[in-house]
Amino acid sequence: MQLQQLLYFVAVAETRHFTRAAERVHVAQPSLSQQIRALEKELGAELFSRARGNIALTDAGEALLPLARRILADADTARHEVQELAQLRRGRVRLGATPSLCTGLLPEVLRSFHDRHPGIQLLIEESGSHDLVRELARGALDLALIVLPLPTASPALTTVELLREDLVVVSAASGEAPRSPVRIADLREQRLVMFRHGYDLRELTVAACRAEGFEPAFAVEGGEMDAVLGFVRAGLGVAVVPSMVAERAGGALRVTPLAGPGLRRTIALAHRSDVAPPRAARELQRVLLESAGALPRTPVLKRRTGG
Repeated sequence: MQLQQLLYFVAVAETRHFTRAAERVHVAQPSLSQQIRALEKELGAELFSRARGNIALTDAGEALLPLARRILADADTARHEVQELAQLRRGRVRLGATPSLCTGLLPEVLRSFHDRHPGIQLLIEESGSHDLVRELARGALDLALIVLPLPTASPALTTVELLREDLVVVSAASGEAPRSPVRIADLREQRLVMFRHGYDLRELTVAACRAEGFEPAFAVEGGEMDAVLGFVRAGLGVAVVPSMVAERAGGALRVTPLAGPGLRRTIALAHRSDVAPPRAARELQRVLLESAGALPRTPVLKRRTGG
């Protein structure tokens, strides 16, 4: 079994088309088909059903696909690890983060890292914690900043808790000031500007409202962080956001504390337990830990393993 064969197999599995897969990996289609047949012969099982020109994975193909992706990701990591010699003058880090962390924590951290290692390429994946955990599991990310606890049935990940952060209510500075502090029950009378599905903040806020016995009313829903803050500034409603984001948002926003149990969130840095992060990623992890320690909140540097 060769890495090239696994690369061709994954390309066909993802495109469901031999010609498009060949174009994707820059090889002639007959050569790709020949290598797939050689791989099937070695494994003793067909990986694709080719009935009437429709390409679909067989049971054997379905079993091989996540393993092939992981093998290719690990090989890619090994390649970059070797290339990261000469005092980290070259290399890359693939970092995932939730949108609020991209807005609040990362700009200063990445600037600090870039100043120290300008030759390291930074690739940022912005998504919710559930999606980032999946990307870590399949080897598409080196590190991810996620919100704990880990999703149910998460793969084996090692996490380092960075900080615990309060949530606050933001509203338009020109509007009527909400009572301070705001309780979750007070949100029953408010129309919320709500994030799109997949945001950790959406799930946390809705769950807190339901625990108080009501469904929150949305004035607008479906936005990313910048859009939500903009809608709040325009007076469309209020939003629950992390204090770090609110502190940096400015611009005609009023920030009101949010009172009640469970209205803090724990931020952690995660990586796969079975693969050590590349050298550049380990350096970024160190910078993140330094930055978390410098924040005006008590960081929690406790290691745990999810599985």
